[in-house]
Amino acid sequence: MTIKPPFLTHSVIALAASFTLALTGCNSEADAASGAAEKTATPAESAKAPAQKTSADELKAAEAAIIKNLTNIREGMQIRSVKESAIPGVYEVMIMGQGIIYMDKNGEYFIDGKMLKLDGKRIVNVTDDAMVDVRKDLMATIKKDDSIVFSPEGETKAYISVFTDVDCGYCRKLHQEVPALNALGIEVRYLAYPRAGVNSNSYNKIASAWCADNPQDALSKLKGNPPSDIPMNVCEGNPVAAQFELGQQAGVSGTPAIVLENGQLVPGYMPADRLAERIGIN
Repeated sequence: MTIKPPFLTHSVIALAASFTLALTGCNSEADAASGAAEKTATPAESAKAPAQKTSADELKAAEAAIIKNLTNIREGMQIRSVKESAIPGVYEVMIMGQGIIYMDKNGEYFIDGKMLKLDGKRIVNVTDDAMVDVRKDLMATIKKDDSIVFSPEGETKAYISVFTDVDCGYCRKLHQEVPALNALGIEVRYLAYPRAGVNSNSYNKIASAWCADNPQDALSKLKGNPPSDIPMNVCEGNPVAAQFELGQQAGVSGTPAIVLENGQLVPGYMPADRLAERIGIN
């Protein structure tokens, strides 16, 4: 008698959908500290591909099996790439709009999570390394005019892009750091990421900030301590839904999510001085 595992019946679609939003709550300062401990490799390190462990035919067969099984789970799922990972027999699968998972060559088992590498005294986030170039290319498609920007009065030494949600406590906490970031010469470019989804109340509020006559003031009111209401005005053609979708493609799963100019992702809240140090600004 064969017993079919439950995840192959009722839960498999939910598991596949869970790739899109792994977290629903704000990232905490503890999350950020954990993320800071996971050092991202230098570009040279990131460029190093794992030694070839399988033949071209074996890779092609694994790719076909993985794509077949994933698209059987959810029709229309788009697979960006299937590559060998650093672990023998495990393949890195990049899914459009959903990030990276890891699968066996038969496409039967998957791991949804980070791959980390112990490198001396460092912990390298291999999964994020794989996303850096993809994320950088995605961020390059965003028009600055579609962001809500807080610029330094003097020289701009660097900029960060921040996926934010107005109903996130740690997003509000990070917003209080904006004057200090600006004083350090760091420009803050906000992008909308309403975690509750498009057409939610959070979406309506953040879209109204983007549509306001003074978006900086409107966003600051929504992020105040305590927050203040603003007139609801969801205008046609606002970029919120597009930015939310792009955030998912870039691997954002919680807010705030800070993307550096080089495509590296810093998850969660981080004080201005620590963030400047991470960027390389004293």
